[in-house]
This record gives sequence, structure tokens and C-alpha cells, in this order.
Amino acid sequence: MKATLERTDLLKSLTHVHRVVERRNTIPILSNVLIRAEDGVLKLKATDLDLEILETVPAMIEMPGATTVPAHMIHDIVRKLQDGSQVVLETTSDNATLEIRAGRSKFALQMLPETDFPDLTAGDFTHGFTLSAGDIRKLIDTTQFAISTEETRYYLNGIYIHAVDTADGARFRAVATDGHRLAQAEVPAPSGSAGMPGIIVPRKTVGEIQKLLEEPEADVQVELSETKIRVTTASVILTSKLIDGTFPDYGRVIPQGNDKEMRVDRDEFKEAVDRVSTISSERGRAVKLSLSEGRLILAVNNPDSGSATEEIAVEYDSDPLEIGFNSRYLLDIANQLNSDTALFRFADSGSPTLVQDNTVEDCLFVLMPMRV
Repeated sequence: MKATLERTDLLKSLTHVHRVVERRNTIPILSNVLIRAEDGVLKLKATDLDLEILETVPAMIEMPGATTVPAHMIHDIVRKLQDGSQVVLETTSDNATLEIRAGRSKFALQMLPETDFPDLTAGDFTHGFTLSAGDIRKLIDTTQFAISTEETRYYLNGIYIHAVDTADGARFRAVATDGHRLAQAEVPAPSGSAGMPGIIVPRKTVGEIQKLLEEPEADVQVELSETKIRVTTASVILTSKLIDGTFPDYGRVIPQGNDKEMRVDRDEFKEAVDRVSTISSERGRAVKLSLSEGRLILAVNNPDSGSATEEIAVEYDSDPLEIGFNSRYLLDIANQLNSDTALFRFADSGSPTLVQDNTVEDCLFVLMPMRV
């Protein structure tokens, strides 16, 4: 195998694929990236047996062929090569090492045979449709922070995506929750998504898809089955197993009768929460919201370090209310809001609170209170 290509192109592709490879592997071949040179392109593939990324990059192919080399090692080498240089990848005549040459630099990496490299067999995909990168990014960015990291509740370790029929027509909805907070976002359902199975996309896969969405207007092809998802962009094909589990009936935790409404300037609220939470303990992070007509007092009391309060003006004309929240969770939700005004809907101090943009209807957040 012998191929020549731009260092910038090779580095961009290696940056995408090497992230899939775990630093510590008990199976040596899983530490490697598969490099295949054919038909004027270089194909790079990496997998951890749950997730596979295949990237195609233009190259001058003098001799077709394929091999595998350590993914993190080749990424570090190419990253440190001089910007703008031409990189030559060539296997030695004894097929033992891959030579990497650029300018006066020369490296030789130990290879493992490409026949040992596993293939995450795609199988049949029952549903396929096209979404804009901007829509996919919206679904991920709005809900990703609420994915649970608790491994025992594995079915919460991802984003639940499904199609729903609403009064506004068919919608494509993403939901994530960790039991303390819930985030939901939706976009118009694409043609071909009707009847699709509800799927749970794992946290790692969500992060990798997010990094591939560079052009908001670009079309992204999505294919689904009950066990796998495949996402195809202009130069990358990502295939991943889905979480095999049942996502809880999240509709039951979205409050319907919260009648105490507070409207507050989003940025002013964020900054006030951030300031008073400086005092809060790392463990509790509790902030108390005291509401009365036209005003909100945020208070933190930490027996070990002191206390803090701040008052801000709000639109509120219901009964006085005191309720506590985890300050980090409040900030996470506030950072996802797009309109200048945040809308909070309360029931009482012990019930879930609904948070929405004041003007945008297609995102909502639910936050469980804390005892303060």
C-alpha cells in the first residue's frame, strides 16, 4: 500500500476516528485504525465493537492495499507534523510496518493484519430519512446535559428518540432524563420516520454524532433498526449499537397543572444563580428561591462557609412560594433556553417545576425540587 495526501486532511479524519478507540484495550486489534487505500481515496475505520466510524479522505493512491496501526499513535504523529506538508503512507516490503513520511520526518509503526479487524455488521435498516445537521444538533444540544451517568440505570444512559403525533402534526422528539431533571426537544418529523421504533442512542454515540455536524445546513442521512443506527454525512459513516432497554414513560413526570407562572430575564437569572451558588457546598449545591409578587430572592446558606442572597425583579402574581433546587441543574437548563425570557411554572415546593422558553414551544425542561 502506498498513498500520499495532505496532512490537514489526514489529521481531520484521524481526529474523528481515533476518538472511538479506547485508550486501554484487552483486544490489541481494537487499539488500531484500519487504513484502506483504493479508488483515489483513503478510508479510515475505527471501532470499539459498539460504535464504528468510517471516514473517507481524498488521496493519491500509488498502490492499493489495507493495514491497521495504533490509532492514538498515528494521530499523535500526524498532529505533530509540519502544517501544510504532504504525508506518504507506505507499507514495507515485508509487510511488517507502515512507514509515515513527511518532509524530513520518518516513522515506522507496527502493523496488525486487516483481516483481524472486526466489522460492525450493519444488517438491515428498517427506516431511513434525511434530517438537516441543524435539526439533529438542536435535538442533541438541548437534551444531552440530562443524560444519566448512573450505569445501573443503563436505559437512561442515552437520548430517547421517537416520532410522535401532535396537534401540530408529526414531530421527531428527543428526551433525556437522569431522574432529577428531564429535557425534551422536537423538530418536524422527516419523511420516512413514520412508524419508526423508539430508540435509545448511547451517550458516547451522541457525543460523536455531535462532533460530525459541522455544517448546519448540510443534509444528514439517518437509518434505523431496532438494534442499530447509522448516520451518514458527506465523508463519514457512523454506525452504532443502540441501548437495549425500555425508556420510562416520561410523559407521566411532565407536570400538567402547574399554575404559578414566573417570567424572568434569562441572563439576569443565570448570573444571579451563578453568583449566590459560589457559597454553596460542593455536595449539596442547594439554592432557595423565595417568590412573592414582582420579586424573587435567591438564597444560599452553607454552615461551613457562609451565606448569600440576591434579589431580582420578576413577573409573578401568584401566592408566595419557597422552593429549592440544585444550582448546577438550574444553570444547565438556563443555558439551553433561547429566548431572552425564561418561563417557570410551579405547583408547590415539593412538586416538579416546568421550565420553558417564553416564546419557543418545541423545548421543555422538568426539574425536581430539593429540600432546603
